[in-house]
Order: sequence, then structure tokens, then C-alpha cells
Amino acid sequence: MSAIALLDNSHYEQACDQAIAMCDGNLRSTIKALIMAYEYLEAELAELQAAISAGCIPETSPNEMRSKSSAA
Repeated sequence: MSAIALLDNSHYEQACDQAIAMCDGNLRSTIKALIMAYEYLEAELAELQAAISAGCIPETSPNEMRSKSSAA
């Protein structure tokens, strides 16, 4: 197993521990929260895909606009 794979696994282990801790150790609540977050992100992605298909360009944050204008 490569060192990169070990680092990635450690990252996921830490993320799992953090998610469980945020739900006071309740695994069922942790899974429920993760499913809800996943569904929210799926809905956001669908909205963005629909907007892009309709020709809309998502707004950029002021920081992104500054970095683009300073690069020019």
C-alpha cells in the first residue's frame, strides 16, 4: 500500500471521527446527517447543471473576481 493511500485513509478516518463527534457519538444520527448533506449537494448540483444548460453562468465571489482581474 502506498503512502498516499495511507494518508487518504487517515483523512477519511478523521472525517468520520469528526462527523460522529458532531452527532454526540450517535451513529444513526451521523448517517442521517450525511445522507441529508448528500441530498442537499445533489440538489445544488442539479440546479447548477440546469442553469448552465439554460446558458446562465454562476456568479463568482468577489475574491475570485479580484484574482481574475489582477491576473489580466
